[in-house]
Amino acid sequence: MPTAIKFENISKQYRLGLVSTRTLSHDLNRWWQMNILRKEDPYLKIGEVNDRAHKGNSEYVWALKNINFEVEQGDVVGIIGKNGAGKSTLLKILSKVTTPTTGTIKAKGRIASLLEVGTGFHPEMTGKENIYMNGAIMGMTRNDINRKFDEIVDFAGVERYIDTPVKRYSSGMTVRLGFAVAAFLEPEILVVDEVLAVGDAEFQKKAIGKMQDVSRGDGRTVLFVSHNMGAIRNLCKSALVLKNGTINFAGEVNNAVDHYSSLDKDNYSTFKLIDNSMRLKDLPLNVQFISVELLNGINKFASDQPIEFLFKIQANKDVESFRLNTTIYTMDDISIGSVSGTTFFSIQVNEIQCIKFSLINHNLALGEYYASFSLGTGNFSTGQKDFDIITNILSFRIDRFSNGHDSFFAQWHRAWGNIAFQSKTIIVNSQ
Repeated sequence: MPTAIKFENISKQYRLGLVSTRTLSHDLNRWWQMNILRKEDPYLKIGEVNDRAHKGNSEYVWALKNINFEVEQGDVVGIIGKNGAGKSTLLKILSKVTTPTTGTIKAKGRIASLLEVGTGFHPEMTGKENIYMNGAIMGMTRNDINRKFDEIVDFAGVERYIDTPVKRYSSGMTVRLGFAVAAFLEPEILVVDEVLAVGDAEFQKKAIGKMQDVSRGDGRTVLFVSHNMGAIRNLCKSALVLKNGTINFAGEVNNAVDHYSSLDKDNYSTFKLIDNSMRLKDLPLNVQFISVELLNGINKFASDQPIEFLFKIQANKDVESFRLNTTIYTMDDISIGSVSGTTFFSIQVNEIQCIKFSLINHNLALGEYYASFSLGTGNFSTGQKDFDIITNILSFRIDRFSNGHDSFFAQWHRAWGNIAFQSKTIIVNSQ
């Protein structure tokens, strides 16, 4: 197959703290060095990788550094990585929203991009007017747009509002129409960022199906950024893993997802102090998590071995009745089961309790998992009031079957993606 996109030594440098990437003094210095002294750009020699978690010593940062890869026509390529890895910057360069500091991109054909909610839409224009404007920008004739118009409106599900200004659309309606315009106006290259997460589950399923049709049926090229590893596996044939602005892995999609899931596996701590970035917002916090740890520092278990967590919690008000609940997720962000603690506790204001939570009879399949926990009243079936919820806390691995073979429950979990857990909770001590 011919090459549709070729990235050659793409790098993007930003200067921190400024709207522009330069100041007048830096511009003059760059001009003097490059045009008078005939030297290399002096600011390309400095700068640090884009590790957002650590304070750096340079005011220059490389959002992307030496990106080289090719995409063949008709390929569906996933681009995955943590927030700040450079995924969106790469797509913005491809879509010509911004320019690379060094390197070139060669792309064959029209590019349609959906990088954020409302991309390419004028808020004062109606949905209908925006469809025609975007089609014209992509080089389509009015007859071409007319031919696709009904399909776009039907797919987006906004027929009732098509003559309403887009500024009155919800974010979900806007992204539905934006995706429909990008997908149905027959671009040779379709670029979709994480924006699809704004849509509901039904729309996400339709959008992924449409991208499959576009690539398989029409031979068009798709670049897809997502944190949903299930969607990446279902849609893409290959994937890139970006880390700190560089390509950390490139290859077959399942291998890429496994590599991404294992990037920080060796750095997972078995203990975490809880801060506000780990908990959901706008909760009353009558009782809240202080810390959580995997008991005895163990994070690898057999399929029938209890998984034990120890929580330290504190009350900000008197609470007569609460219990601990958990949901277990795969590394693809797929929920495979939830369970409420077996015991209700009470706690007084400023009291601190240590609670041991044991996940028993789980029969999980081999693989990596993580958990989210909540403190609240009620349960999943009757409804509950949550005081505190912490997400994506402490990963663990099921690495063996105690009886030497795959259990029936683990096979069932693989096939259907849900399993019933049991749990035990006890107070270890109270202060």
